[in-house]
Amino acid sequence: MKEKLIALLSGVLFGLGLGFSQMIDRDRVLGFLDVAGAWDSTLLFVLGGAVTVTVIAFRFVLRLPHPIFAEKFNLPTKKDIDKPLVIGAAIFGIGWGICGYCPGPGITALVLRNWNPILFVVAFVAGSLTYKNLSEK
Repeated sequence: MKEKLIALLSGVLFGLGLGFSQMIDRDRVLGFLDVAGAWDSTLLFVLGGAVTVTVIAFRFVLRLPHPIFAEKFNLPTKKDIDKPLVIGAAIFGIGWGICGYCPGPGITALVLRNWNPILFVVAFVAGSLTYKNLSEK
């Protein structure tokens, strides 16, 4: 139960950060992706801040024998770059470039009560379920 509460609190904190940094505004994200036009660099600063905090924090966190509310760390072991990774990254990038949302900001943007994030989340869930059904066969 503690792990689920921590996950919920982390998600709320992440969503608040996305909202305050205005990364739930798809026009801001699309402006960042428009490097040949009216480029908006604000996403670069948000990403830079996140990476900086992560690099510093992980140096301390990973020295712990285990997470505070779990018995062990669940870190990825796969390090090779394979065809599914490249194809998945390309599909993700194309979708991000078309609509200006990725899962975190898309879900958080539901509070804006307009159709773009709603359509994104519906398409995201449909795509996830489609992949799940196709990959199990």
